[in-house]
Amino acid sequence: MDLKTASALRRLRLVSAPEAVSFLVLLLCSVLKRTTDFNAVPVMGAVHGVLFVLYVIFWLDAWNRTRWSFGTAALYFVLSVLPTGGFFAERKLRRESENAVIAARAREEGIVNA
Repeated sequence: MDLKTASALRRLRLVSAPEAVSFLVLLLCSVLKRTTDFNAVPVMGAVHGVLFVLYVIFWLDAWNRTRWSFGTAALYFVLSVLPTGGFFAERKLRRESENAVIAARAREEGIVNA
């Protein structure tokens, strides 16, 4: 895995958890708006909107660089629209990055030992 691909996965991983948190807080604010006088939906809607747009941009970049199959790319997108999906995406992306680093090190050692 080259540096740009690793960076693309890292960016997507780093934005996935905050995007999930903002989605949950937005849902909570929506409930509070309808049950109390508290209305933070406009603010949280904007925060979540920015994080979601960043997630989609980083998702497209990661898909382009990693050459994921359509199914893998679709899974990461579906996870972005589920309330807690970003947490699962972050975990899967972390494992994918770690496996890629291990594979790259194994290739390097194979080249060095050859």
